[in-house]
Order: sequence, then C-alpha cells, then structure tokens
Amino acid sequence: MSLVARLPITLRAPLLVALLMVAVSVVVSERVMRRLVETQERQLVELSSVYLDGLSSSLTPHILREDIWEVYDALERSRALYSAVRPIETVVIDRMNRVIAASDPVRTPSMEVISPELQEPLQAVQFAISEAQGRAYVRRDVVYQGVRIGAIYAVLDIKHLLEERSDVVTTLLITNALLTLGFAAVGYAIVRRMVGPMRILASRLTLGAGERAEEIPQDEMPPSGSEARRLFDAYNRLVEAERQRGALAHDLAREEKLASLGRLASGMAHEINNPLGGLFNALHSIKRHGDRSEVRNSAADLIERGLIGIRDVVEATLETYRPDRSRRALTQDDLEDVRVLVFPEIKRKNLRLKWRNDIVTPVTAPGAPVRQVVLNLLLNACVAAPVGGRVGVEIKALDQHLSIVVEDDGQGLPSQAVKILETPDAPPPIGEGGLGLWMVRRLATELNGDIRCERRSPSGSRIELRLPIHQEPKTREAQHAIA
Repeated sequence: MSLVARLPITLRAPLLVALLMVAVSVVVSERVMRRLVETQERQLVELSSVYLDGLSSSLTPHILREDIWEVYDALERSRALYSAVRPIETVVIDRMNRVIAASDPVRTPSMEVISPELQEPLQAVQFAISEAQGRAYVRRDVVYQGVRIGAIYAVLDIKHLLEERSDVVTTLLITNALLTLGFAAVGYAIVRRMVGPMRILASRLTLGAGERAEEIPQDEMPPSGSEARRLFDAYNRLVEAERQRGALAHDLAREEKLASLGRLASGMAHEINNPLGGLFNALHSIKRHGDRSEVRNSAADLIERGLIGIRDVVEATLETYRPDRSRRALTQDDLEDVRVLVFPEIKRKNLRLKWRNDIVTPVTAPGAPVRQVVLNLLLNACVAAPVGGRVGVEIKALDQHLSIVVEDDGQGLPSQAVKILETPDAPPPIGEGGLGLWMVRRLATELNGDIRCERRSPSGSRIELRLPIHQEPKTREAQHAIA
C-alpha cells in the first residue's frame, strides 16, 4: 500500500480504475457464467426430457413383451430423430434391472444387469452431469398403469456445451482486459490533463521556495472560468502581494537605517563641531604666537587630539554603514565602534553607560548585521531611559553562541514591542513605532538567533539576543596583543 501511495496521481488513478474494472469484470463474468450454465442445463434437461418421453411412449409395449429386436430398432430410429440431443449410449432395462436392449449391444449385452457405470450417477437423481467426462446422465422410469415396468438410461455428449462455456470465458477475459486497458488509458489521459495545471503550480511553488517566486505567464494559464484558472489567479495575486511585501520591508529597512543615521548625524555634527572649534582656536594661536615654541607645541597637541576624535567618529560611522563589509567576521572593534556612535545620545541625555565587551578574537558572525542589531537595541534603550538614567551593554562569546544583553532603567517594554521582538514572522509596523525593533527581529531571524525580553524590577527592561557562533582560533598576533 505504501508503494501505491508513493506513485504519482497520474498513475494511481488509472491503477485504481483498472482494479475497479477487474473487480467489476470478475463479478459480471461470474454472473454471466452462472446464467449460461443454468440456461445450458435447463435446455439440456428439456431436450433430454423430450428424448426420453418419446422413447418411453414408443417403447412401452415392447418393454412389456421384452421384445429385444423391437426395442433395439426403436433406439436406432431415435438416434437420427433426436440427433440434437447427441446421445452416446441408450440402455433400456426391465423391472429386474436387466438390460432388454442397448444402442451399443456389444458394450452392453442384453439380459444382463445394468453396469454400475450407468447406475451409480443416477441412484438418487434423474439427471447428473460429469464435466470431467464431458457427459450427462439421464434416467426415465417407464410406468404402465401405475406400475414401473422398466427404465431408460441415456448418456449424452455435452462437450460442445463445455466448449461453448470455454469460448464465453475466453471472450469475457479478452473483452474485459481490453476494456480495462482502454479505461485505464483514458483515465490516465484524463487525469494527466486534469493535473497538468497542478503540476505547473507545484513546479512554481517548488521554485518559489528556493528562489524568488515568479508569476505564471499567460500562455501557461488554463481557460477562463475554470477552477484551475481561479487557483492560478490566486497564486499570481499571492506572488504579487509577496513581492510588494518584500519591497515594502526593504524600503522600511532602508528608511529605518536612514532614520538611525539621521539621529546619529546630529550627535556626530556636535562631536565634530566641538573639536573644530578647538582647532580654529589652535590655528588662531599659531597665527598670533607662532614664534613661541610652547604655543606651537600646545596648539599642535590640541590639533592632533581634535583630528583623532573626528577620525574615530567618521571611521565608526563608515564601518557601520559600509555595505561591502557586511560579511566580515565580527571583531571587538566592531562593537567598540557602536559605543562611539551612541556617545552623543548618551551625552545628550546625561546617561550612565555600563559597557562590557568580552569579545577578544573574531567570531563567525557577520559583523555589519550584528553591529546594526546592537546599535538599534542601544539607541532604543537610550530613548527608553530617563534623563540621567542608566543603560548597560554586555557582550560575551560562549561555547556555542554569542550573547548580547542590553538593559535600561526606563518604564519597561510595552507588550507590542515584546510581541515584535519575540515573533519571528511579525509583519513590519506600518504608521506606528517599533520599526527599529522589527529590524532587530528580522536580522536576528536571518542570523538564526533567539531574542528574550524581560521586565526588570522595579523598572526597566532587559533584552538578550543569542546568536549561534564558533570562535575562531587565536592568532599569534592576537595572543601577543592580549598579553
């Protein structure tokens, strides 16, 4: 049964049709053969009755006189008269079961007891058939004035009837086989035509599971108004909706990234503008008092510190938003850059940042997506924390995963935000907040990560992101730097 279940439906349906036809043909053939046998036996009984009735009426006087020659002469005349009965042998006996005369006197001599071969099949009945011998045995008692005076035994040839049965069976087998094959072929053609649209749809679904789903072109569409056409139209609408959803998600991700960059830009401008003021002051001092060495050295130191600060801010921003670095392994510097990027927001709200980064060697996680996740979570914590509050970040690489924990002492995550973070297939929020958290959830899903949210007591939130990783072996340079 399991083998049949694994067959395609284009073969299963014709096979079931063939099995059904075989079952029907067996039942029909059995009924036909039964009716044929009943009809043959009824006709044989009727013919033998006519044959024996004619003999008994003509032989009664001769049986009373036990006239052997007259009985034999009557049997010879009846052979030609009743040829349709096809008698093989006819025996006439008296009341003492002695043979008066027989159609074959050599085989059955007169005045002897009838042979058991004729008598045994008809001991309890007057009609018997032996299909193995191809013969029928009949008996008729001859009665005169209510007294049995003898009997007539006859052996009839029924081989032609058995041959007729064999011909009917052969005809039924051939006809049923041809009909079964014909119906199976027609069923195969019909089922193949019916499942043709389903095969097209199945191939499209299979391709869409591994690649980008494509709409079914018009030249492959079934006729209008059919169920398959409605199914194909629904699939095309689904593909279009999925394409629009993907485009919308891509646009939302880009907008969120630009929004994050915009929020950081004001802080970066402030961080760059402050050292620029010092640089201009240093230049002014050099212009006015450049002949004094202590002034030049002090101004040069100021200029160097200012340029280093500007360089750090610019490099951190470039590392975060440079797309060609998205597949590079995550390093400690990647995460340290995040602290540089959020420093303006920390400074603006006068927050206390508790930062712990235990990443020492590179880990097998894409650097850019992980940086983006940490940045979004940290920016969200800065927004949730009150002025003068506290935010914390703890990053550590364990044996099988990377753990990133972000905490704040704000009012706690709302239920909608928790749902966005903990639901892998959550749709992007349209026209409402939480887009940054949805981006975190999407990136975590792409990285096969797991997010856990927790409300802290008495206030605050704790979000932990776990990503599967494998730490890369320490190089000699890294070991030397750690030492």
